[in-house]
Amino acid sequence: MYAIIYYMFYEVAVEGRIDEALTYESEVELCVGQIVMVPVMRKSVAGVVVKKVARPEFACKKITKILYSTPLPRHLVAAMKFIRDYYVAPMGSVASMVLPNGVEKKRRRAGGAIPSAACPSGTLRAALAKSSCPAGHAALGMAPPGCSTAETEQGPSPARNIDIPLNRAQKNALKSLQEAPGATKLLFGVTGSGKTNIYLRMAADALLAQKSVVLLVPEIALTGQLVRVFQEVFHEKVVMIHSKQTEAERHLIFNDLLESQEAKVVVGPRSALFAPLNNLGLIIIDEEHESTYYQENTPKYSAVRVASFMAKTLDVPCILGSATPNLVDYYIAREQGSLVKLTEKAKQTAKKANISVISLTNRDNFSKNRYFSTPLIGAIKRNLEQGQQTLLFHNRRGSSPLTICEKCGEELLCPNCFLPLTLHADAYELRCHTCDFKAKVPPSCPKCGHPDLIHKGFGTKLLENELKRLFPKARVMRFDADSKKDEALEAVYDAVKSGEVDILVGTQTLAKGLDLPRLATVGVVAADAGLSLPDFAAEERVFQLLTQVIGRVGRGHMETAEVFIQTFQPDNPVIRYAVEEDYLGFSEYLLKRRQIGGFPPYKYVLKLTLTAKTEVTAVKKVREVVANLAKNPRFEVSPPKPAFHERTQRGYTWEVIVRATSRKALVEACQKLDKNCYVSLDPPSIL
Repeated sequence: MYAIIYYMFYEVAVEGRIDEALTYESEVELCVGQIVMVPVMRKSVAGVVVKKVARPEFACKKITKILYSTPLPRHLVAAMKFIRDYYVAPMGSVASMVLPNGVEKKRRRAGGAIPSAACPSGTLRAALAKSSCPAGHAALGMAPPGCSTAETEQGPSPARNIDIPLNRAQKNALKSLQEAPGATKLLFGVTGSGKTNIYLRMAADALLAQKSVVLLVPEIALTGQLVRVFQEVFHEKVVMIHSKQTEAERHLIFNDLLESQEAKVVVGPRSALFAPLNNLGLIIIDEEHESTYYQENTPKYSAVRVASFMAKTLDVPCILGSATPNLVDYYIAREQGSLVKLTEKAKQTAKKANISVISLTNRDNFSKNRYFSTPLIGAIKRNLEQGQQTLLFHNRRGSSPLTICEKCGEELLCPNCFLPLTLHADAYELRCHTCDFKAKVPPSCPKCGHPDLIHKGFGTKLLENELKRLFPKARVMRFDADSKKDEALEAVYDAVKSGEVDILVGTQTLAKGLDLPRLATVGVVAADAGLSLPDFAAEERVFQLLTQVIGRVGRGHMETAEVFIQTFQPDNPVIRYAVEEDYLGFSEYLLKRRQIGGFPPYKYVLKLTLTAKTEVTAVKKVREVVANLAKNPRFEVSPPKPAFHERTQRGYTWEVIVRATSRKALVEACQKLDKNCYVSLDPPSIL
């Protein structure tokens, strides 16, 4: 007698450049979310079971291996389908993003163990039983209002005796967040208002309920202090995910999270949102306005939108926090009644900084130096005498962003991108900040042979050298993407905080998340840089950066704090609103401009890009796309134009911008496009 084998059939989202899920057969019953190996062409590829289906009319290949007995949590599988449909993304690329690289490999643990969720004194439940605080907060290294101490019967809290009290404004904000409608709520808290304490309280409550937490940060390096606080309070319950981890480390963390049922706090950039937590109870997105939450590579998606979908699916809170919220998120939250304001500084000693706006057009302000105004130089000298720190912000790396021939005007461009090469004077080489092309500075013009090449403009490296010349005894450090690993801000943070650095100069690495007790003065070298870019989001980005930089002082550490804003446009509304720290006024100003111009939140934006080996082919193809889209009367279709970075190693890229009041119509149009046309729905920028 022969045994009768009954096959079951499943759709599997397969890693790779495959648009839709593929159907396979299995002799054993599988769960949705199961991670498996399947044959694709002549390869064996990992994938995720997304649906059980009836026997199809065509023959199917077999699922060859089950990699994990535990399936992915249901909210992750739902999120995969959401990204595919909402962003018109290939299902295979979504699967590749959710699964760790090399998911099919067997890993060995080398060195220390992967962070676990164990409480330092055992499990969380056991620690709560021993806690002297009725609510059990001391076991988490914190004490709520009403608890006189954060000590347990075993002695001091493992979080170094940190309490986390909430002031009246924070208590009201927390209550409003809990009562606000919907799953996603926006916490609009001015710089220094203590949003972190609210995050900690909500995370502690989730952990006490045996629920896990995801805390998203724009970049670990830019939000090091917030990460440190969570580690100090929650200790081994914090699991870090970041880009500096190896493939094996990320895989082992994935394994631990998938198999564990204990509550954890997962901290990281947007990829941390896809941590396989089986009991997710809270999502927090700090600095939610940051563009890094939008993935520019395929699959293109917004982590804020996906997090909001997950929270709604699970019926758990998703908290968006920012002092300068994304305008669209602010508008939506205001309209839905889910906007919570926190407008008081957390420290009673905090005072508004004295802000001076200095016109770059008046050269009398720069009689002593071409980069730093006379009042700013005076403040730096005074800080050096008093043992206080100065922070100088300029959002451009390198020494000089433009190298040209003095005789014929030839501009030295990247051979791959056709973009200006930036001089890095320390190595005396030219670099492309797009593709990382590097070349030594030529002794003469490559076009006419003239020996005099001139370098125009300035970046942070030039400013660093100028500061060392002006103040030879000062300890000056530069912090930007060119900083060596052992000189990066996260590596020397304790030294910076203790005052071992007198002058900090750098890019947005210094603009966000820093709370330095010795910092007395902030100088913005060129505040209007970026205002003239051809992008609907240019004004918003400049306002956000300026507000963040200004917020580094006036936090209650010093009796007085100073900010110097150097700008060619002192009367520009964006500069004015930033100086006044008036987000509400700025939002009304920008909403009116967006409504007139037909940009978000009043219309949806679709950016289509098409790349070809030759410019002629790229133009021909993009014109065909424009002609087809223009037939739809609901669409506003821009003329085709070269992309901001037109030429790359892949060829020539042209683009078209489409706007409509119906997002569904844009999605339907995207589904009919040629596969060679790349889609960006709701992009944070059109550059």
